[in-house]
Amino acid sequence: MAAQEKVRSELKGTTLRVYWALMKRGSEGVGPREIMRELDLSSPSVAAYHLEKLKGMGLVDKDAGGGYVAVEGGKAEVFSDFVKVVGMMLPRYLFYSVFFTSMLITYLVLYPLVLTPQTLAALVFGISGCAITWGETIRAWRRKPF
Repeated sequence: MAAQEKVRSELKGTTLRVYWALMKRGSEGVGPREIMRELDLSSPSVAAYHLEKLKGMGLVDKDAGGGYVAVEGGKAEVFSDFVKVVGMMLPRYLFYSVFFTSMLITYLVLYPLVLTPQTLAALVFGISGCAITWGETIRAWRRKPF
């Protein structure tokens, strides 16, 4: 538990941005110069410092070619709201939002809009589900660490 607390306290600012860049690249090894260019850092030594800091936290490892890669399963808590899909980090709630929205639209298309108690209940639950999940999706997207 102490290691997780250390990661939580040290994974901020530029170090977090470097880790995010590595997470987006997947298993592709990357060197300090590429990180420096991608994140517009002042020098390769700054990128190397943050890469080594991440390596010390156990979140990053070096591949055979000397490039840095994010450790599988070593995701920090800050990424718990995101899922990697086709090289993109997407908010986890996005899938629930799309599901609830498509279900609501399907209901509105298939069933006539007659104001009965059942229809009102279905609309309240559908709209509530959409509002909550889209709110959480937008909140996670705004908090993304890049």
